[in-house]
Amino acid sequence: MPVLPGAEPYRHEGGEVGVLLCHGFTGSPQSLRPWAEHHAAHGLSVSLPLLPGHGTRWEDMQVTGWQDWYAEVDRELRLLAGRCSQVFVAGLSMGGALALRLAARHGERVRGAVAVNPANKVHGLSAYALPMARHLVRTTKGIASDIALEGAAELGYDRVPLHAAHSLRTFLRRLDGELPQVTQPLLLLRSAQDHVVPAADSARVLSRVSSTDVTEIVLEHSYHVATLDRDADRIFEESLAFIGRLAPSVGKEGTAAVG
Repeated sequence: MPVLPGAEPYRHEGGEVGVLLCHGFTGSPQSLRPWAEHHAAHGLSVSLPLLPGHGTRWEDMQVTGWQDWYAEVDRELRLLAGRCSQVFVAGLSMGGALALRLAARHGERVRGAVAVNPANKVHGLSAYALPMARHLVRTTKGIASDIALEGAAELGYDRVPLHAAHSLRTFLRRLDGELPQVTQPLLLLRSAQDHVVPAADSARVLSRVSSTDVTEIVLEHSYHVATLDRDADRIFEESLAFIGRLAPSVGKEGTAAVG
């Protein structure tokens, strides 16, 4: 199936410092494109891949799972690390969880991590029904576009495939056990009001990681998709400052645009 207009992956060849951005469950690179372009404009090399099964139609996602999504970001990280001296990982929601697993698994290859409203658990009684319900019901209502800013919209599926949701639950449970392996500097930004991922998920992440350099920022004016919401500029600026603190060469090198 062709990729939906706006959901295309994004790459930019910049300087020696790279950042890998990971989008969320049922979403697409569109939700992080302004963030990616902001960092590219400041000289970073940027990779924002489209996860398998995303950005086309929900039926394509039904036959994918967490191993496929993680394999894609893992591959992109290795490519980025091959051409950059320092690499950071970042993501929104499930993308934040993927970024944290990259940090846990790759150790010193990852210089730091940024997580925006990271998912840690599939909540509610329905989560416990997923192993059986996914064989009886194909989808449930979508979770895209939880945004406070009027007129802003996320390009994501209007249905959640239950096979994929079950795989997400499996992944998050696995990741929870790996979070103590995250030792890198961590910047976590969470929305004060989030109708998709509760604040308890961020609290759990912060309580489980082994990082000693940790910054938590509460976004007062945004919902879940904060990268397209009223606090988007703050996310871009805080994450760039975080990267610049750890990699002082950021912003001092020239860039060459690549779409």
